[in-house]
Amino acid sequence: MTLGRASHQKPGQPGRTAGGAGESRIPTGRDEARPAGHEHEGLGRGDLLTQALSRENMVEAWKRVKANKGSAGVDGLTIEQTVEHLKADWPRIRQEILSGVYRPQAVRRVEIPKPTGGTRELGIPTVTDRLIQQALLQVLQPLIDPTFSEFSYGFRPGRSAHDAVLQAQRYAQDGYRVVVDVDLEKFFDRVNHDILMDRLAKRIADKTVLRLIRQYLEAGVMSNGVVAARDEGTPQGGPLSPLLANVLLDDVDRALTRRGHRFARYADDCNVYVRSQKAGERVLRWLRKLYAQLHLRVNEKKTEVGSAFGRKFLGYCLRRWSGDTVKIAVAPKAIDTFKQRIRAITKRVGGQGMSQIAEQMRDYMPGWKAYFRLASTPQTFKDLDSWIRHRLRAIQLKHWRVGRTVYSRLRALGASHELAAMIAGGAGHWWRHSEAGLNRVLTVQYFDSLGFPRLA
Repeated sequence: MTLGRASHQKPGQPGRTAGGAGESRIPTGRDEARPAGHEHEGLGRGDLLTQALSRENMVEAWKRVKANKGSAGVDGLTIEQTVEHLKADWPRIRQEILSGVYRPQAVRRVEIPKPTGGTRELGIPTVTDRLIQQALLQVLQPLIDPTFSEFSYGFRPGRSAHDAVLQAQRYAQDGYRVVVDVDLEKFFDRVNHDILMDRLAKRIADKTVLRLIRQYLEAGVMSNGVVAARDEGTPQGGPLSPLLANVLLDDVDRALTRRGHRFARYADDCNVYVRSQKAGERVLRWLRKLYAQLHLRVNEKKTEVGSAFGRKFLGYCLRRWSGDTVKIAVAPKAIDTFKQRIRAITKRVGGQGMSQIAEQMRDYMPGWKAYFRLASTPQTFKDLDSWIRHRLRAIQLKHWRVGRTVYSRLRALGASHELAAMIAGGAGHWWRHSEAGLNRVLTVQYFDSLGFPRLA
């Protein structure tokens, strides 16, 4: 059996339609889904799992997994290869899940570089296990998410990092201008399974779902061909991990709320806003004990109490403006990371043409600009645009290479004889001469015509 057409996609949900001609489909079984809008509370043993494995839910889960793309797990099967695998094996896998004997495969360990240095460890489940986790997530999230704090913003429907930053701005505007900036040490690697499952069991009663989630937590990790057992942690890379992280950290949210503290949390990144340094230090001492009860450790090197102004939070920072206004700006570290990426794209070696450079910048810059749209400091974007054009002018001169070509190209673009001759006479000094009046010839509009995007 195969998935039917994608008529079940909910309005506004991301992901490509999976039911068009030529699209790959997977088998799901023919059990009927519960009516739309059915509430999960009070469901008996096996009800949530039946919902998760319903045909309608599996259609939606497959669309999400496919849209997210991602690489193969330890079984080596890509998304396309998994389709063929599930055509034959899904009935067996589904029955094993329902009967409680299914065992997830180990996750594949990969390390990705952080913009600020070092690496972040990810655990990549197989495509089949990503599909099952996504199906579970779609049933569990509507049940669990409403129990979370209104000041928790990470990985939740209808909430975003922007909401957390705007909340931080409101706190500072109201006079809470000292922040307790808490960083947890290897949070996703340190999640205690017993504590997490205890918190999860208080929210859902379906023992078969709880057992399956425990099995996902305890699935091993493969590195260099060797599978190691895991007794703590929920690896980043699986669809369930963000929800489970929020379940565990909700203890902290509830404690902060009971004490009347003002805070904003995005995943394990939590900022608490107070009126004085002394109050902040008192809150931090209390938070250390609270996190310790969850078997989590505060990273003392990165955790600080200090002014809310200029401190990075989710790539942004707050600035004190004229009068007593608080504005949102791009954090200096985020600007440095942006420049590192642009330098890599616009390096003057490697033989890239201007069209190739423009294409890479179109892939990167609009997303960066969209994320930092909250920043109310337009001069930052103008300065970055100016810096980028400086680099592009140097590249264009280098591509023209010899003085005679530089002269003729500049004259064709309307440069005076004196300017074209001056720049052509300094061939080889690309960076220095990319400023010497060249902006009057290689204008913003010139680079617009080549397809380069702008920030401002």
